[in-house]
Amino acid sequence: MKIDRVHFYVEDAKVWRDWFVHHLGFQAVTDRVSSFHTCTEVVKSGDVCFFLSSPLLPTSPVAEFLRQYPPGVADVAFVVEDVEAAIALAQMHGATILQPVQERQEGTASLKCGKIAAWGGLTHTLVERHCGEVGKDAEIGRQGDELSVSPSPRLPVSSSITAIDHIVLNVAVGELDRAVAWYEKILDFQPQQAFKIKTNRSALHSQVMVSRNGSVQLPINEPASRNSQIQEFLDVNRGPGIQHIALRTTNLVSAIAKFRASGLSLLSVPQTYYSQLKQRPGLTLSPLELEAIAQQEILVDWQEYTSLEGGNTAPLLLQIFTQPIFEQPTFFFEFIERRFQAQGFGEGNFRALFEAIESEQIKRGTLQ
Repeated sequence: MKIDRVHFYVEDAKVWRDWFVHHLGFQAVTDRVSSFHTCTEVVKSGDVCFFLSSPLLPTSPVAEFLRQYPPGVADVAFVVEDVEAAIALAQMHGATILQPVQERQEGTASLKCGKIAAWGGLTHTLVERHCGEVGKDAEIGRQGDELSVSPSPRLPVSSSITAIDHIVLNVAVGELDRAVAWYEKILDFQPQQAFKIKTNRSALHSQVMVSRNGSVQLPINEPASRNSQIQEFLDVNRGPGIQHIALRTTNLVSAIAKFRASGLSLLSVPQTYYSQLKQRPGLTLSPLELEAIAQQEILVDWQEYTSLEGGNTAPLLLQIFTQPIFEQPTFFFEFIERRFQAQGFGEGNFRALFEAIESEQIKRGTLQ
C-alpha cells in the first residue's frame, strides 16, 4: 500500500492551484478534464499528488461537502494490490461502500478503483493499477460519476517536496479506540507508537497507525481536554477530519527560506527554544547550521541514545508547521526532513509545538 493522492475540496480550485504553485513550488498538471458540475485541478511535486476540486453547480459533490464542512481534505486515496479484495474486506467489516469497483482501460493500462466512507466527511479511494508502457505515467481521478485519466507532468529534479511523510486524522473524544480498530480491520493498518501529550493548558492522546508494508503513516488524535487544539479543530471542522499532512524534503532550511520568501505563513518558535536545545545532550549540528535552523524557526529532534557507525551521524529530525492555510483554523501543513534514517514524529518537540499552537489559539480567543 502507498498513498496515491490526496483530494481537497475547496471553493476555487484554480486559486488553490496557483497557491500551491506559488507558495510551495508544485507543478500544475495540464489537460485535466473536469465534469460539468465540478472543476478539478491537479498539482504535483515529487511523489506528492494533490487533486483540488471546487463546485461549478450546486449539484456538485463538492458543493454538498462544503455545505457540511469547511474546505479541506475530502479523500485520501491508497494504491492497493487487489482492490476487489480490499473492498470485499471493508464490506465484510461493515464499511460503507460509496463506489463499487470500477475498471477502465486506457491504452495498455488497466485501472480499477473503489471508494469507502471513513470518518466524518473523509473517504478513502482504493486504486489498483496494471500499467503497460502507455499507461505507466497516468494518473487516475474521479469526477462525479466519471473516471478520467491524464498524463503526469515531467517534474524538475530540483523540486523541494519529495513525498508525503504522514497524514494526521483528528477524531472526537472517546473515538480514538474505535478509529484505531476501524483502520486495523478495514485497511489492515497496524498500531505503532502511542502518545499522551499535555501542557499547562491542554492535552491530547495520539495513536500512530502504519500500513503493513510501512509506507503509510497515519497518526490519529483525540482531545484529552476541553480546550485542546484537537477540540478546536473538531468544532470548526464540524466533525472528524484530516488535521495536517507532513511533506518531506531533503533540505528543509533551503526549502523554508524559499517558502518564507513566497509569503507562506508559518508557526513562530521563540528563540529561547534554541537556547534550551543547546543544553540537550547529543546535539550534532554545527553552530553555523544551528544558526541557520534558528533563523528559519525550525524545530529539531533526535534520539540521544541512538547513533550510527561513523560517529556524528545520530538520526536527526527537522520539522516546521504552517499556519492554517484556509480561512478557518483547521488544516495546515508540516514540512519535515529526516536525516540518517530518523524515525518518529518529533516527540521531543511536542511541547514546543503545542505551546506554539496554543499561542495562536490565544490570539483567536479560543484558549484562555
